[in-house]
Amino acid sequence: MTPPASATGPTVFATVLADLLREDPGQPLLTFYDERSGERVELSRTTYANWVAKVASLLVDELDLERGDRLRIDLPTHWLGPVFLGAAWLAGLVVTDAADPDAVVCGPQTLPDWAPRAADLPVLACALRPLGVRFPEGVPPGVHDVGVEVWSQPDAFAPWDPPGPQDPGVEWAGVVTTQEEMWRAATTGTLVSGGGRLLSEANPASPPGLASWTEPLTQRGSLVLVVAAERDRLALLAESERVTARFPA
Repeated sequence: MTPPASATGPTVFATVLADLLREDPGQPLLTFYDERSGERVELSRTTYANWVAKVASLLVDELDLERGDRLRIDLPTHWLGPVFLGAAWLAGLVVTDAADPDAVVCGPQTLPDWAPRAADLPVLACALRPLGVRFPEGVPPGVHDVGVEVWSQPDAFAPWDPPGPQDPGVEWAGVVTTQEEMWRAATTGTLVSGGGRLLSEANPASPPGLASWTEPLTQRGSLVLVVAAERDRLALLAESERVTARFPA
């Protein structure tokens, strides 16, 4: 007999996030270092949830995306990647790497590739500057500047058509993984143990790096995401941030 969902772990992102907030809302969840700019951002569980709610509201209430629509997260390794992952899963959107998504979020480097398509699909652009602020020079016509539009969104989001366990969570290279399959895999993963702190250089919004985000969530742990650090610097960060595991190991 198959055990009930409550006995085998979470099956949707909303449950994962609710469990984290109920347990210890002030605990650090995501710490980001960009060694090129010197930026350090730390999101507690509550702050992360607020960002997820704002982005989900932007995607659904402002841009009219619906459950089952496909969102491409065309961002480099950055703390906003996990935010958009959470927003997509909360709203029932499918994170995809397809060339024909229903909407896309991009950074400065790929904005020129997506801006010409702004008349056909929602194109959201992130400046990737500290504190998530706007593009100083503005964005092309039709493109949505996340650093402008996200701040007016509410800190709570409740989808009117919430996704279930069998809703797609990701679609990589045409292969669909349901939310239940994704969270079951994260629950049984081995990257980090219960309550641990994982240091990673992988992009969470990509097939190789997805587990570096989902596993810490299900293990009541946290992620230290680092960009452009030398080996010695990584060792120092691992010590100062009290890291318990690294990915890749």
